[in-house]
Amino acid sequence: MSNPPTPTCVRHPDRPTGLACTRCGRPACPECLRPASVGQHCVDCVRQGQREVRQVRTVGGGRAGAGAVPSVTYGLIAVNVLVYVITAAQAGSAMNNYRGSALFREFVLVPLLVADGEWWRLLGSGFLHYGAIHLLVNMFALYVVGRDLEQVLGRVRFACVYLVSLLGGSAAVMALSDTIVATAGASGAVYGLFGAVTVTLIRLRQSPTPMLVVIGINVLISFSLPGISLWGHLGGLAAGTLATLGILFVPGWLLARRPEAARTPEAARRIGWAALAAVAVACLAVIVAATLVVRGDRPMAPVEVSAPVVEAPQPR
Repeated sequence: MSNPPTPTCVRHPDRPTGLACTRCGRPACPECLRPASVGQHCVDCVRQGQREVRQVRTVGGGRAGAGAVPSVTYGLIAVNVLVYVITAAQAGSAMNNYRGSALFREFVLVPLLVADGEWWRLLGSGFLHYGAIHLLVNMFALYVVGRDLEQVLGRVRFACVYLVSLLGGSAAVMALSDTIVATAGASGAVYGLFGAVTVTLIRLRQSPTPMLVVIGINVLISFSLPGISLWGHLGGLAAGTLATLGILFVPGWLLARRPEAARTPEAARRIGWAALAAVAVACLAVIVAATLVVRGDRPMAPVEVSAPVVEAPQPR
């Protein structure tokens, strides 16, 4: 009576083995097996299991553990610093970099010039700063609040909230500031991040009191000190707060009325993106409306606005 043939490894047919994968049952040599919580799995089952494991995400939709380095926050700081260095070099002054800098003159937000078609000022002005102190204050605030918020929202959502906040600040300046006041700075976007952090704390069921105090102090300073763009700050705060509400709360509110089968993470992400886009569209609508008003209020005779006749600059 002959003995049955010894099984061979499915990946190495020349290797007899008495071992097998506890998941698929196929024979495998020790080199092709990996320890598992129960028994041992072959390398093919290990790879399949890794593909089937769902990615753990934060409450804001970001990938948990994927953003150990807040690259968007650091990138934004780098861009702001680079733009400041260029303006300072062009002006030949670190403190008065807005005097004599062609880049500053080209990007600074002046509603009358935006109404003339220079739309790039709406975003470009958010990367300009009036002197080194203005830059340091804004970049420190961005560094403090940006790192943690980027982990919760994820890189792409965080970048979008930042840009929408910047756009919201520009929209408020267009609608409510004097048409020939020059405004620049990242504060509108930073205020938007303040609002975003506050909403995130509420969503995580943590106390938002520290952020509310910070916001209150900064708004009070904006009201108290002359030459600060109050509307740029408040517009950014409103846009960032609404954008983050759209990401963290609106999906839950809308999906609560749908059947349980429709309450999927993918549906929540789609609704969050739609809400974020709605805030951006609202900011653009305010800008367009303000532009039409500015054009309608212009005198019949053509007016050329150059840097020397623009009113005192307002940091934001």
